[in-house]
Amino acid sequence: MDRRQFLSTAAVAGMGLASLGCASPDTAAPATFFDSLPGYKGFNLLDIYNAGLPYKRYEESDFDMLAEWGFTFVRLPTSYQFWSSPDPARWMTIDPFAIEDNLVRAVQLGADRGIHVNINFHRAPGYCVNSPAEPLDLWTDSYALEACAYHWAYFANRFRDVPPTQLSFNLLNEPGDVSAEAYDRVHRRLVAAVRDVDPDRPIIVDARGWGNDPVPIDFGPDVAISARGYTPRELSSFDAPWLDERWPTPTWPLQKYENDQLVTVDKDYLKRKDIDPFVRVQQAGTAVHVGEFGVYRAAPHDVSLRWTEDYLSLWRDAGFGWAMWGLYGDFGILDSQRTDVAYEDFRGHKLDRRLLELLRSHL
Repeated sequence: MDRRQFLSTAAVAGMGLASLGCASPDTAAPATFFDSLPGYKGFNLLDIYNAGLPYKRYEESDFDMLAEWGFTFVRLPTSYQFWSSPDPARWMTIDPFAIEDNLVRAVQLGADRGIHVNINFHRAPGYCVNSPAEPLDLWTDSYALEACAYHWAYFANRFRDVPPTQLSFNLLNEPGDVSAEAYDRVHRRLVAAVRDVDPDRPIIVDARGWGNDPVPIDFGPDVAISARGYTPRELSSFDAPWLDERWPTPTWPLQKYENDQLVTVDKDYLKRKDIDPFVRVQQAGTAVHVGEFGVYRAAPHDVSLRWTEDYLSLWRDAGFGWAMWGLYGDFGILDSQRTDVAYEDFRGHKLDRRLLELLRSHL
């Protein structure tokens, strides 16, 4: 559906901020979103996370595959520039096309298949972890913060009748090198923007330090924290074109220098660095989910699989759910273009069966 067709259809159907009315899956849902969070495992779907790429609808066939394989969670990183302007003067104007045509549809596709949908602002008014930088800074500029809050309030209103077990919001993607004060102030405002409209909507906030620093949070009930699984970068981002650093071909375990000392990065290292700090947050009463993880396609496949197995077993033991970065492409299980994988032809795609079955063994 193009924008002109959408506007015509919306006028006839009286679309706007009406109830989505998602169907419930046949099986009984867990008591709450947070009860089921450890079992929410799946993928990031990247169709509208980058406004520099063409607009693309989420594929029904992707939801079919994920349900068939037993996955129960999708994270939808999005760019606000698909429904608003990059010009701050127009940030308070929302064009509902991409929301109605794509996100509403994705929530329904998930609900029909028992897949929980998590909507994330990967690029929010005033902040994105990727370049280019936003014209105003969400962490320091009050107008940027109010614009971002306005967008989240719009989403809260549009989806307010969707059950909490079907949809959650992930407010920002990977807050970087921001102060504890700014992190706290911005998230409190965005949580309030959602809760003032929809008090029961489950919310996830990414940890500070690009999702790696689990500072204690107290943003009210039913707010979980999101971690990452990319340690060490020498493996997960080996030969990635967006980085200037170049490292030797990784092994697993891996040795590297930290503070002029040679250290071994292995499963125990991952537990100390990436798992235990989040377990302490969990023990203090905040639920934890891993919003992204994966290995760029240049790393040796066997190395990537052993590394992935260690992370998955650690998250299983800790009770963390997870979402791999990308179903397709450089990090995913479909069409990843690795040179050392015997791909299986699968419904018009190249499937990394070994990686898929490893993930499924931890569902």
